[in-house]
Amino acid sequence: MRYAHTVDQVRRAEAALMAQVPEGTLMQRAALGLATAISDFLGHTYGARVLLVVGSGDNGGDALWAGAMLARRGAAVEAICLSGVPHPTGMPAFLAAGGQIVAPTETKRPDVVVDAVVGIGGKPGLRPDAEQAFELFPECPVIAVDVPSGVEVDTGCLDGAAVCADLTVTFGTHKVAHLVEPAASRCGSVEIVDIGLDLPTAAVESFQTSDVAELIALPSASDHKYTRGVLGIRAGSSTYPGAAVLCTAAAVQGLIGMVRYVGSAVSEVLTAHPEVVVGPGRVQAWAVGSGAAEEAGSALAAALTDGVPLVIDADALQHVSGPLPMPVVLTPHAGELAMMLAVERAEIEAAQLHYARLAAARFECVVLLKGHHTLIARPDGRARVTTIGSSWLGVAGAGDVLTGVIGSLLAAGLEPFDAASVGSWLHGAAAGLAGGGGPLTPMQVAAKLPEVVRALVAEG
Repeated sequence: MRYAHTVDQVRRAEAALMAQVPEGTLMQRAALGLATAISDFLGHTYGARVLLVVGSGDNGGDALWAGAMLARRGAAVEAICLSGVPHPTGMPAFLAAGGQIVAPTETKRPDVVVDAVVGIGGKPGLRPDAEQAFELFPECPVIAVDVPSGVEVDTGCLDGAAVCADLTVTFGTHKVAHLVEPAASRCGSVEIVDIGLDLPTAAVESFQTSDVAELIALPSASDHKYTRGVLGIRAGSSTYPGAAVLCTAAAVQGLIGMVRYVGSAVSEVLTAHPEVVVGPGRVQAWAVGSGAAEEAGSALAAALTDGVPLVIDADALQHVSGPLPMPVVLTPHAGELAMMLAVERAEIEAAQLHYARLAAARFECVVLLKGHHTLIARPDGRARVTTIGSSWLGVAGAGDVLTGVIGSLLAAGLEPFDAASVGSWLHGAAAGLAGGGGPLTPMQVAAKLPEVVRALVAEG
């Protein structure tokens, strides 16, 4: 599991540790980790040109101490100071090691620019002098210290200009902005330096391979198709029959024992998946709404009568006006969530974690907000982020496959928060295999699910 903590949580942990260790210990640990990360990023230290853009706080101090270490190893390190009061211990150490303070107009093209303007205590947006400093060498890679300057750390929001880093070196733990969009895209790769913090329960978390492997239900020798779970699917319509085919394509990949289809796309579903059982009957969960168009309202109403867990997608979302009396996963994209909350889509995209949590609380269910980094939120505010996936996954029908995966996991017995988290992860991992770094189709994603699960079982 990756854990992302808030600024307050990190500050409290730092204060507790600083009371136990000699003064300056944490900064030395951070600086050593940062210097090592810079060297590794460049592939060498001796002869490298490093430009530090520093503020006056501890973030700048970390960079200046790291710059001193690099200078002693033979790097040419320069610093642009954006404050008249440089760090009181970092600056003397930097100068003593041979580092140079330069004006923006005096520096030469570096091999890497280090963003140490503000750290986790900074406000969103950049001052004009900081913007100008990062515009000097736009083609140079940037390494951010703790977080890219200008992002809102606890929310992942942006408000004005922010640094776009190739690598972010952070200390102790991920912060929310490292995982939550739109700030996460400004972080590049994220590397954590362990500085010995004892941290509380995280505000946001992200599943890794081992977390998913622990939750996949493995059939026993005595299991049969009914005990493994039956998913009912009410998806597709005369307008969009393909949505039913794609939703069932994901559900028949072996995660459960049986798939039952009810809807107007029977012919198309059976042609593609003859193992699907057609017609009403007992199920452990329903997947409703994908491509249902004008049939969405009646499909949802019928599914609700069984009282089993639901995953609700696409057209059926507009028929959800409040909490439902059974476990539910809603799977909107930003436009659909905007409709449900009566706000503009741009507002959702700018504050994704806020609105996912708001919707989860309002509808008293799990909300999965689709996106580059998919968010899964519970009514109590707990949230997860899926960072695995492919940008090629943004194709029509991909969401129908996701609905089938989540529905299968609900039918297999996972509670909604885990079903949505595991389903999103499997969907992203399958997309990575299907595309191989290039274009893919939703049907290819569904077909790769067994391979993903086999790898998880083998690893577990």
